[in-house]
Amino acid sequence: MSFRIQPTPVARPNRCQLFGPGSRPAIFEKMATSAADVINLDLEDSVAPDDKATARQNVIQAIGDIDWGNKHLSVRINGLDTPYWYQDVVALLENASDRLDQIMIPKAGCAADIYAVDALVTAVERARGRTKPIAFEVIIESAAGIAHVEEIAAASPRLQAMSLGAADFAASMGMQTTGIGGTQENYYMAHEGAKYWSDPWHWAQTAIVAACRTHGVLPVDGPFGDFSDDEGFRAQALRSATLGMVGKWAIHPKQVTLANEVFTPSDAAVAEAREILAAMEKAKAEGAGATVYKGRLVDIASIKQAEVIVRQAAMIADH
Repeated sequence: MSFRIQPTPVARPNRCQLFGPGSRPAIFEKMATSAADVINLDLEDSVAPDDKATARQNVIQAIGDIDWGNKHLSVRINGLDTPYWYQDVVALLENASDRLDQIMIPKAGCAADIYAVDALVTAVERARGRTKPIAFEVIIESAAGIAHVEEIAAASPRLQAMSLGAADFAASMGMQTTGIGGTQENYYMAHEGAKYWSDPWHWAQTAIVAACRTHGVLPVDGPFGDFSDDEGFRAQALRSATLGMVGKWAIHPKQVTLANEVFTPSDAAVAEAREILAAMEKAKAEGAGATVYKGRLVDIASIKQAEVIVRQAAMIADH
């Protein structure tokens, strides 16, 4: 272990982030009563340029008027390459209630992008006397973003989460696909006439997880575009969870249940984790540093793995 201890991310469930356009206020109440842990009201890609100002006002009003329960409430602002983002930040922080928890920054390309938003947010908070600091989430969706992913993860103490935005990422990388997440038809290995599909997003997800875990940030998987393909969504979510991501976006209400199922440790997984911890406690009491559990070796590293599952289950149960 490095002398620098790996920081712990914020302790809150982030199994599913449900997105809704700020230009469709009629769906806000349903979003608030959904089973998603995080609500993302969108001012960016899902809102047409002519609707930006109206969407901004819809979101500001909804933040204060709707009962969001214990949801983590986030607003995705427009990208820093647009003329809209500074108005998003200023309008939100000058007019929205303290119920707002987070701002999501899209298309982050370097630490300076986060610094710019942080400076503006801090100035408005101080000017308006806001006492609840706004958290940040960033989306990695460009070649620059993945190239600078670690410096982005360390860019601000406000940063709580980081997501992979597959569609814009694919476009920035020049990938020959129009699919948003999931396996891709032409990304395969062939052996003796059989095709084996691998995961084209794996390396980017792993880079994000490593950067996030290094700096105490929650790593989140982004959208899965084909909301008619439940099995495809579940398969990608399972891969993401196995890699260390804590949750996934939902761009359709039906995906909320799927994400929660995958990112909530099963009763069997929690029971096994507790049995491993008990077996290691017994081994330590007997002066051993390792033991055998169900025919496999478990040791100090196994304790850390099991503790992750037990802590996650307890956090979700208490939420």
